[in-house]
Amino acid sequence: MNTPLHSPNPAAAVTVSASIPRARAWAAYGAAAALILLIALCIAWEWRIAPLRAGGSALVLKAVPLVLALRGVWRRRLYTLQWASMLVLLYLMEGIVRGMSDRGPSALLAWLEALLALLFFVCALAYVAPFKRAARRAKKAA
Repeated sequence: MNTPLHSPNPAAAVTVSASIPRARAWAAYGAAAALILLIALCIAWEWRIAPLRAGGSALVLKAVPLVLALRGVWRRRLYTLQWASMLVLLYLMEGIVRGMSDRGPSALLAWLEALLALLFFVCALAYVAPFKRAARRAKKAA
């Protein structure tokens, strides 16, 4: 799936998107899978597995921003992958902090959250980077 770049010159956008190798599809699939797993983890963790309060916690709402990004990540939209990669750094930080401070299953879930957030970040950057490089080359050539 080629994602067109927004360019004042439509011909340049087609050339740039056509030059992106299809081998980067693994990064898009990895980002989508990591995001889906991160959403599932956030909901299960704060609702059933190890909530802060018995019966569930309002922290389950922390999955909402991730759900908002899911459609764009699934469709491989560059803009969504860019802002979602910045958003997921908050989940990485939360996972590290709670992994070091919590005890029991919550600590394990926190480290899993940090791992999934890092996986999403790396996959999103691996997918977006060739588009950014190609856009810079097209801008220089224009």
